[in-house]
Amino acid sequence: MPGGILLKNGRVIDPANGIDQIRDVLIVDGRIRALGQPGSLAGHDGLVYDVTGKWVVPGLIDMHVHLREPGQEYKETIETGTRAAAAGGFTAVACMPNTKPINDNQTVTVFILAKAAEAGLARVYPVGAISSGSNGEHLAEFGELRQAGAVAVTDDGLPVGNSQLMRRALEYAGNHDLLVISHAEELSLSQGGAMNDGALATRLGLRGIPHVAEEIMVYRDLALAEFTGRPIHIAHVSTRESLALIRRAKEKGVAVSAETAPHYFTLTETAVDGYNTLAKMNPPLRTEADVAAVREALRDGTLDAIATDHAPHGELDKDQEFDLAANGIIGLETAVPLTLQLVREKQLDARRMVELLSVNPARILGVPGGTLSVGAPADIAVIDPEKKFVFTEESIQSKSRNSPFLGWELQGKAVLTIMAGRITWQESFSS
Repeated sequence: MPGGILLKNGRVIDPANGIDQIRDVLIVDGRIRALGQPGSLAGHDGLVYDVTGKWVVPGLIDMHVHLREPGQEYKETIETGTRAAAAGGFTAVACMPNTKPINDNQTVTVFILAKAAEAGLARVYPVGAISSGSNGEHLAEFGELRQAGAVAVTDDGLPVGNSQLMRRALEYAGNHDLLVISHAEELSLSQGGAMNDGALATRLGLRGIPHVAEEIMVYRDLALAEFTGRPIHIAHVSTRESLALIRRAKEKGVAVSAETAPHYFTLTETAVDGYNTLAKMNPPLRTEADVAAVREALRDGTLDAIATDHAPHGELDKDQEFDLAANGIIGLETAVPLTLQLVREKQLDARRMVELLSVNPARILGVPGGTLSVGAPADIAVIDPEKKFVFTEESIQSKSRNSPFLGWELQGKAVLTIMAGRITWQESFSS
């Protein structure tokens, strides 16, 4: 963009550089040219935005999304998914491999990257499958996946039930600089379940998924990570005992990182009362005690990242009997306000929020971003923490509408998203 972009008077929050001050930020040729005291970068002849009262933070990075393409474009495409990402303040996303066909090979990975480049709305980091076809029998070709551009491997949506295969995955992934992401679920306990196991499930006549279905596999995968000496990342953690296991593993020096999603610190199992399929997900929403434990783990560092597990579904996927309805919700456009609620409640501070949504995901995945350092690519989100809006179907940028937060009045929104110096999303605000 000729002349670049100047962001004036914003609260620059850059934990990687220890900055939390009112600064001006100058962007030229796709990179951050300078950070200066307010008014010190005068004479700029490009676009100028007065972002007084707003946060200027490194572009958010969602390390767990489902873009559905190839194969389920009626739910989402790479273009619509990355547009939703930009609208949520995300400049990068890591997409899970459970597409059709499964991303277990170079061809699918290259296709995803080409589609992402064509859309030009966010950086897309493909995650390959651990096993061929995600069938849990044979390892996928990790070297081929890495060479094509994959940053991690997982059979997300399904656990790796075979412990020997998971051991080998950890060993070989390390040889190819790939992170292993664990979908922790013991299928013999969870299969056929539709919601959290407990009194509410009994009252609704639904088969429950006990919390130990998650915890048993968290324990196994932590044990394998310790045994192999290789790092592991635990996806979508939802229970207090899983968090206790991760906390103890970190204290022992096991190389583990972990994420949760906004719905696990915002909603409890009561959201499904009345057979609300918009609140059906896997792992399921848990109890108040689990929500409290997730919030504490975000504060104390047990959890390293907030990821949305953005899982778009068509209307008919959700509009059926609860047992048969698809699992998952969209989340890219609600992550900022839901996390900001924790800041308003003083559960987190602003610096910690940026670490969880940007700095740490970049570090865990080993990808660029998470910083506003001079010379770094200009991946930036401008967040208005006070902006209130009602989350409606009409406002959604995703191709799907499956969210339990429809109709909620939310506070806090990305009003300007910049990726590589280009504006990918802009809300109206006085500038």
